[in-house]
Amino acid sequence: MDGHFYRVVESAKIQQPRMVAFVRAKIKNLETGAVQEKRFNTDDIFPNVDMTRKEMQFSYEDGGLFYFMDLETCDLVPVNADMCENALQYNTDANEITFSFEYADGKLLNISPPTFVALTVTQTEPAVAGDTARSAMKHAKLESGLDVMVPMFVKTGDRVKVDTRDGTYQERA
Repeated sequence: MDGHFYRVVESAKIQQPRMVAFVRAKIKNLETGAVQEKRFNTDDIFPNVDMTRKEMQFSYEDGGLFYFMDLETCDLVPVNADMCENALQYNTDANEITFSFEYADGKLLNISPPTFVALTVTQTEPAVAGDTARSAMKHAKLESGLDVMVPMFVKTGDRVKVDTRDGTYQERA
């Protein structure tokens, strides 16, 4: 749309009495990361983009560039920090990160971590008697540096499963 690549984050078809139906969508610009809400007519058509996906693994950082290794060819791909900062919040040495490229000219469009990752809790406060009666939550710092809310029974050293779409605790791993 408008010469830029977007991904639909959320969408809802709105039909009101005596009005033409429309679609309200939250879209993310894949080049800048900006999210905006737009209203589209139901007959609007946008061209599909042929994309290829590759699994890569984080290797190292050097001078603001992050290098990822292509698991098929072992080639290193440099990426700017702003393009991969979201994926690196959930990174461990074992995680494979999905890179999406435009098929025609190989332009990098998106970097996304796996949907769920298991990370070790490096720091959290111990549970206090009486706090566990309800679904009380506390802060926990994970090995990747991410801070999430976890139930009171989670201790330092536990492995937890985190949903990378919204950064929330799912269960113990």
